[in-house]
This record gives sequence, structure tokens and C-alpha cells, in this order.
Amino acid sequence: MPLVQATQALVRDLAGLSFSAPVAFVYDPLDYAWDVHRAWLERYGRGRKEVLLVGMNPGPFGMVQTGVPFGEVEAVRSWLGLRGEIRRPAIEHPKRPVLGFACPRSEVSGRRLWGWAASRFVTPQRFARRFFVHNYCPLAFVAGSGANLTPDKLSRAETAPLFTACDRMLRQVVAALQPAWVVGVGAFAEQQARRALAGGPARIARIPHPSPASPAANRGWEALVDAAFGGLGIAV
Repeated sequence: MPLVQATQALVRDLAGLSFSAPVAFVYDPLDYAWDVHRAWLERYGRGRKEVLLVGMNPGPFGMVQTGVPFGEVEAVRSWLGLRGEIRRPAIEHPKRPVLGFACPRSEVSGRRLWGWAASRFVTPQRFARRFFVHNYCPLAFVAGSGANLTPDKLSRAETAPLFTACDRMLRQVVAALQPAWVVGVGAFAEQQARRALAGGPARIARIPHPSPASPAANRGWEALVDAAFGGLGIAV
């Protein structure tokens, strides 16, 4: 499967990267949660898609735990129905352990995104006929304090090789799925998609990020995303 092969190559590329302070720990769920991520690709990443949703990078209680983009534990287990071995990273921050499906925390962004998908499409199969979700950067970065660091906050010198690998992967995902739309979940993902896919056939757009850090999202993210898709002419 092209996406499986491309992802395995990405894991090898990322293994050679290093990051300095404030990054103290780097988590790659494509590696230690490969069983579940591969199941995600093989079950839901086949065929042409109308919309490719692109997130920024794994959240500490989402993809970091399950290996699935926006992978809130209960959504991955109960709605997407994915299973598999989730190992532990070689080095973990004591405040940010990988507990896999035993993680007691719920990732708000993932709960909102997959809750919206479930309420609009009912089954993951119906959602997957038209949509696929991909994180632009598969790595999670943790500071010495345990704080989550997003890739847009890292130094340009260290993100240059990272973004080169992520750009290549995004282009491979687009080539495999041939989406009419590539839609960034938030501004960073949209900006990276516009740059990486410049000159390509896919149309680029953005929907609001479901993060609890967004006051607008906290007032009703589902209505916001419905309106955003409606403005693009994408029926949900």
C-alpha cells in the first residue's frame, strides 16, 4: 500500500533528526504505535477522497497515545474500531507517559473532531468514503517542564529538514488519495499545505481548529466547521 510504504520511509527519515532546547523529548507515534497507525491507513486510507484534512502534529492525549491523527482514545477505540499494540517510546517525560488505550485523559480537539464526524456521517466508513485525516508533522515535542511544544515554535534551522520530510509525505498522501480539497485544521496546517502543494491541482482551504485554547471553538466548534465547509461548497 503506497501510504504504508511512504510512512515507513518517513519514520526512517525522522529518526536521524535531532532537536535542542527547549525540546527535551521527542515522541514519534508512527514508530511506537505503528500497529494502530498502519491499521488506520489500511482501513481508512484507501481510494480517492474528496477532502484531506491536515492537522499540525500529535497532541499529548491524542495521537501520542493512539497513533491516529486527532486520536482521542475513546473515538479510536469505539468509533473507528482500531486495535493494535502500542509500545512505549525509548525515552519519555515522566509527566507525559504513553499509556495507549489505557490513557485516562481525553483529548478535547480529537473528541470534537471525531464527535463531529460521527454526528454528521454516523459511521466511520461513510466518513472515509469522502474524508481522510493526516497530521502534517507526526512528531510531538515536549519541554523539560512537560509542556507541549508545537513545531511552529521551534527554530527554523531545526525545522527545515523536518518540514522537508513532512512536505514530501504530504505530497505522497495527496498523490495517493487525489483529494479535490486539502483543508488545514487551523492556520499552521493551511500555510504548510499551501507551500508544499503550490502549483498542484488540489484546492487549499482552512477550517477552525477545535482546540480548547480557542474561545470561538469553545462556544460551538461543530457549527463553525459546518459553516466553513458550507462556504467552500463541501456538503456535510
